[in-house]
Amino acid sequence: MPERNPGAVEGTAVGAGGLDAVPVLEVDPILDDRGTRIIVCCGSGGVGKTTTAAALGVRAAERGRRVVVLTIDPARRLAQSMGIDALDNTPRKVDGIKGSDGGELHAMMLDMKRTFDEIVEAHADPARARAILENPFYQSLSAGFAGTQEYMAMEKLGQLRARDEWDLIIVDTPPSRSALDFLDAPKRLGSFLDGKFIKLLMAPAKVGGRAGMKFLNVGMSMMSGTLGKLLGGQFLGDVQTFVAAMDTMFGGFRTRADATYRLLQAPGTAFLVVAAPERDALREAAYFVERLAAEGMPLAGLVLNRVHGSGAAGLSAERARAAAENLEEGRMVDRGPGKTGLRGVPATSSEPSHHATAADSPARPSSARPSVAPEAAPTADAAEEHGGTGPDTDQDLARLTAGLLRLHAERMRVLAREQRTRDRFTALHPEVAVTEVAALPGDVHDLAGLRAIGERLSSPRGGS
Repeated sequence: MPERNPGAVEGTAVGAGGLDAVPVLEVDPILDDRGTRIIVCCGSGGVGKTTTAAALGVRAAERGRRVVVLTIDPARRLAQSMGIDALDNTPRKVDGIKGSDGGELHAMMLDMKRTFDEIVEAHADPARARAILENPFYQSLSAGFAGTQEYMAMEKLGQLRARDEWDLIIVDTPPSRSALDFLDAPKRLGSFLDGKFIKLLMAPAKVGGRAGMKFLNVGMSMMSGTLGKLLGGQFLGDVQTFVAAMDTMFGGFRTRADATYRLLQAPGTAFLVVAAPERDALREAAYFVERLAAEGMPLAGLVLNRVHGSGAAGLSAERARAAAENLEEGRMVDRGPGKTGLRGVPATSSEPSHHATAADSPARPSSARPSVAPEAAPTADAAEEHGGTGPDTDQDLARLTAGLLRLHAERMRVLAREQRTRDRFTALHPEVAVTEVAALPGDVHDLAGLRAIGERLSSPRGGS
């Protein structure tokens, strides 16, 4: 497990280090490395894992890789952004990829129950498979047992890797309450299938003969008297039928889970932890980083998504707020001549007042308005024709400018909070490479948007 920085305490600001003190996450070398066969995007829910996985898939395919993206997100917007009507458990080719050297992109969405059904069909004879698939307990287990979705994601990853049809598999991990569910699920499901309750139900069939029947009579009478009251006789009978049919398959679940787990630890796998610049998301990211290190899994770095920026970062929130207050209270005396030049006589600029504040320069009122062509300039006559003096007055401009200054002040507060949160993470984990991805003005809804995300991912600091 990586050592924590002893000088960094959560809740305190980090010193002068910041992003300059940590390695840069370079995405393109990972995508171009033919030795990289699996990329796993993980993190807490709602941080953009699915969009990141899709953007990586588009970029890798257009750089010559044969890629399949496995998403567990039930939202349909990913399919729509790739120009596909719907995603299902079968990989579908994405059209419109400008690939070179045979680059292709396929996408699929995990169908948890269908994947479980495929396992049963592949490892049981037709009669036993039918008995399992029709069993009520199996139907409940395959559709809603805790950890089944995460386990089936691992199963599907193992199936895709075994086919060797794609040279890069990108996995969007399930949106879980805990960021560790993806790693824990195979062990949890394996423990359930190997648990004492299952073994007790399997024991009569394994003993056989008269001894087995005797054990069955004693054991079942005990369970009927206790578990039957707790679970219901019909449910208990469904479980017993399920266990009898699945007996020969239980070992295979753990074997495959262990094989996929080793696959995730292999050098050809790269984990990308995706987070937003928010406290809870980065706390989950820190847990993930530590857990991956403890499990010996290869971490490529952190993708910090939806980072806000400003083209006027030199104007602090305090100065912007003070300037807005001055404008709203009428204390700004550095003003132009108003409408003195509107009737065809050009106005002359007044000399700046000695009372102007320092914050005037980035957002000056009427005297700082850009000049316009004479034919485009408004006139008093034109304004009167529209029923008034028009909105282009000193008072209106002052009000508009004050509003913009307040918006800028709020944006600068957001930037400062995001930087403090990010710097706490980098102080705790200075060994983790980081790239920042600037927030887009809207949702991604097509391949062009995914390409834009890919370009931000590949720039030195994510295009932020």
